Amino acid sequence: MRIGAEGLTWSVSGRTVVRDVTLEVAPGETVGLIGPNGSGKSSLLRCLAGLRAPTAGTVRYDGKPIADWNARRVAGLVAFVEQASETDTDLRVADVVGLGRTPFRGRWRGPDATDRAVVDAALSRVGLAELADRHWKSLSGGERQRAHIARALAQRPWCVLLDEPTNHLDVRHQLELMELLVGTAQTVLVALHDLSLAARYCDRLLLMHRGGLVASGPPQVVLTPARLAEVFGVEARVGRDSAGNLTVTYRGTSPQAVAGEPRVAADQ
Repeated sequence: MRIGAEGLTWSVSGRTVVRDVTLEVAPGETVGLIGPNGSGKSSLLRCLAGLRAPTAGTVRYDGKPIADWNARRVAGLVAFVEQASETDTDLRVADVVGLGRTPFRGRWRGPDATDRAVVDAALSRVGLAELADRHWKSLSGGERQRAHIARALAQRPWCVLLDEPTNHLDVRHQLELMELLVGTAQTVLVALHDLSLAARYCDRLLLMHRGGLVASGPPQVVLTPARLAEVFGVEARVGRDSAGNLTVTYRGTSPQAVAGEPRVAADQ
């Protein structure tokens, strides 16, 4: 599924959080959304998922405005994984993952054999099959995050939007998650803090700064030392490891960070 936005703006309490963003993620593409804290990544993802109504602009799925889609249909097309999500009910892990099947069930129908098979497969894909009967409150932060990802997979969406899903994961599970995402046929837009991880696994990167999109393109085009100094305020070296993967290493902070409105890069 193709997901896009045209002139997307979202404001709250008189403050513009997302500013005039236009983007498109092609079917089957894995795109990384990067930028400093407070740059508008989470709010943009929520608008794209239909969880927030933009102040201006349009979100489109396969070229059709999101307002023209049935809400239940949207729930079956797009899965959104938050940074953190809590529940007061101490459900079993399998029950939490099973919430991803809700759009496909009638109001009064419980899970059937198909639902249970899909949930089992999703748990296996994130390495939680042995924890299916564990209760939610007994899980670590990383295990909960993997369960949320399993819930999104159980939804079997055409598009997955993830807000910093690697935050609570150790290095191994970060790599496994990214390999899982790029190995699917789904359209993926994932917000990431780890620039080397984003560069290694994403087809393209979208760089946000102060609410606006300031660069879009292949990792080697977006991640330049000059741009990292301007947007993140760091002195960085962009190179390659022995396997040829793009890497970012940091030397320290930079005085070059620019204040004011974001500038759109020429390569966008």
